[in-house]
Amino acid sequence: MDNLKILVVDDEVRMRKLVRDFLEKQNYHVIEAGDGEEAVDLFFGEKDISLILLDVMMPKMDGWQVVREIRQYSKVPIIMLTARGDERDELLGFNLGVDEYISKPFSPKILVARVDAVLRRSVGAAAEDVLDAGGIRIDKTAHKVTIDGQEIDLSFKEFELLSYFVENKGIALSREKILNAVWNYDYYGDARTIDTHVKKLRSKMGEKGNLIKTIWGMGYKFEPDEA
Repeated sequence: MDNLKILVVDDEVRMRKLVRDFLEKQNYHVIEAGDGEEAVDLFFGEKDISLILLDVMMPKMDGWQVVREIRQYSKVPIIMLTARGDERDELLGFNLGVDEYISKPFSPKILVARVDAVLRRSVGAAAEDVLDAGGIRIDKTAHKVTIDGQEIDLSFKEFELLSYFVENKGIALSREKILNAVWNYDYYGDARTIDTHVKKLRSKMGEKGNLIKTIWGMGYKFEPDEA
């Protein structure tokens, strides 16, 4: 797992340096953010971050809000770092989709061991997460889609939407079911947003966009051209 990129987010410079030094000794590539807003900007700018170490109490945007923002688009592993020992904080973190929870002060060696364990689980699962159907290849690890060998550029939601269609090929999917699976609990909008995203996705897929069939009055179905 050498050179996997880890985003360390903490408003304390000394804490970031301590964590970075220990992680770099294990051949991880570390980038840093000093507040929540910077963390969100870096995450969506870099796109290949394998794990986030995230402090809770920070200026501009706290750790909880950072998790909410990122979880709308990504399942990247997140380990929360906090000075609090309140069980309610832990429950909140897990409910928001946090993978691990470490209270300060902590042993850097233990922290690195937790990072290793979380990444082994996520990278091990992701290594098998390549989908192929009808000339469409989706590499979830690299967040990359190719159609007949040509890479296409998709947004986070378009990527997740196409992945969901391919994972459920041949199955009729209602708009509500797609919303629940792709937008999950943080979305409170109209199911018509599905139609907008499908239209954009079809356009980017070219001729392969026709593989996403409309089921009038219900939703959509992905039917690949496979014998």
